[in-house]
Amino acid sequence: MLVLPALFDEANKMRRFTVQVMRALDDLGVDSFLPDLPGCNESLVPLDNLSLEDLRVAASAAAEAFGATEVLTIRTGALLAPPSLPTWQYAPQTGAKLLRSMLRARLIASREAGRAETQEQLLEEGRKSGLMLAGWPIGAAMFQELETAVPSASATQHVIAQSQVGGGGLWLRAEPSHDQTQADALAQIIAANDRVDT
Repeated sequence: MLVLPALFDEANKMRRFTVQVMRALDDLGVDSFLPDLPGCNESLVPLDNLSLEDLRVAASAAAEAFGATEVLTIRTGALLAPPSLPTWQYAPQTGAKLLRSMLRARLIASREAGRAETQEQLLEEGRKSGLMLAGWPIGAAMFQELETAVPSASATQHVIAQSQVGGGGLWLRAEPSHDQTQADALAQIIAANDRVDT
């Protein structure tokens, strides 16, 4: 199973949870792998030179290289899923909502630092030349793609809502967190259905 994590700020908040889910899947007999996407984690590729499509191509290449038969996406990871593979989408998020939350955080930080910025100014700058958001250098191409990006919807894309896992979404917390109970619940939902229908 290819695991595609949440992107950017949510990736930081959910890193440990993602690993907990993978370990829980392993305990249930489901092999999984988490690739380092370009511009993320240990990758040496500058993120601000990449588009969302570049990350999709990398995700598809990882799936092919490891012989993945299905995919688990977490939050905005759903924007990158190879359309040809059956996919579990855990609490999928649109690119526009991700951008909105990161822009909100940028505006709050600017106010606290005494800088006058507006959302309209940031949107214009992001579309034209890219923008630093939550410590992530988002290039103009990716910024523009995120504004309209939505998770795939098809018979092989199966959504797992947060209500099925229980508790509040970890991405809503101010600091990175984890919840073994939620991780186990998510793994159980996947393992109980073995493979999503193709």
